[in-house]
Amino acid sequence: MIGDGMGVSQIYAGMVGNFGSLHLEQFPVIGFHKNQASNAFVTDSAAGATAFSCGVKTYNGAIGVDANGEAVPTILEIAEQNGLATGLVATCSITHATPASFISHQASRSLDENIALDFLNTDIEVFIGGGRKFFANRSDGLNLVDSLKNRSYQIANTIEEVQQIKSGKLAAFLAEEQQTKFSEGRGDELVKSTEVALNLLKTNKKGMFLMIEGSQIDWGGHANNTKYIVDEMIDFDNAIGKVLEFAKKDGNTLVIITADHETGGFSINKGDTKTGMVEGKFTTGSHTGVMIPVFAYGPGSEKFAGFYENNEIFHKMMNAFRFK
Repeated sequence: MIGDGMGVSQIYAGMVGNFGSLHLEQFPVIGFHKNQASNAFVTDSAAGATAFSCGVKTYNGAIGVDANGEAVPTILEIAEQNGLATGLVATCSITHATPASFISHQASRSLDENIALDFLNTDIEVFIGGGRKFFANRSDGLNLVDSLKNRSYQIANTIEEVQQIKSGKLAAFLAEEQQTKFSEGRGDELVKSTEVALNLLKTNKKGMFLMIEGSQIDWGGHANNTKYIVDEMIDFDNAIGKVLEFAKKDGNTLVIITADHETGGFSINKGDTKTGMVEGKFTTGSHTGVMIPVFAYGPGSEKFAGFYENNEIFHKMMNAFRFK
């Protein structure tokens, strides 16, 4: 689970805004990753997520390719090859940098239509996010929604339709491009999408790989908007609560929570856990290069303690899956 743009201050702002507690506090193992890109001290989401998904440091903007532009297999693709069920859930376009880095191989994160086409090169079972236009209203005239239907995907266009899917493959488009903010009507779509994805994927006896992104914590940082950060952080934490509940019941699920980078140079100058008031300040409208926390729960979680490079998370996941 990736809280895009989520540094320690974003987490603590969510905690204060939620009257002093988060589900995240239940994680027994905490580490930190160093997230520099191959060509920059401050990473973007594409290089950051590719480090997690492929195990390589790469340049800013790279999607599933190394620093030389060569495609590298992703953890999602490797899980598919090993017979596991796979899924992606996000509160942004499913072709956006973070989810794209787990399923696509492109020189630039801006190539949304190419990224959408790459979804058809995998057997991913479930994906839920925005970005319908990159599949349906394309400049090349292709209708990838029809292609998905031909591959037995059930198509959902609202969260209500998502919740009706009880088995089989699901492609859900909850926005033409980007979903709205939590505070502007998206509501608990992320929690509901997470529940559906877990229920669909858990039927695979060999196991699953699922990436869930709280995408808009980052956008709150870019906007230097403390309330936006707090709302999105609490929403992401509610999805964490669902995953943790599942993992505790299952007993054989490793849950990893981290971020690609911090956004905004965010700090907290005043707060009150009784009222949920948070007063934040910012040093930038962009990303920063600070270390990012990693939280882990379940079998193999102890491997995520300590300090390490962001691409080590891929290798730790490979070991947890016992993949070669």
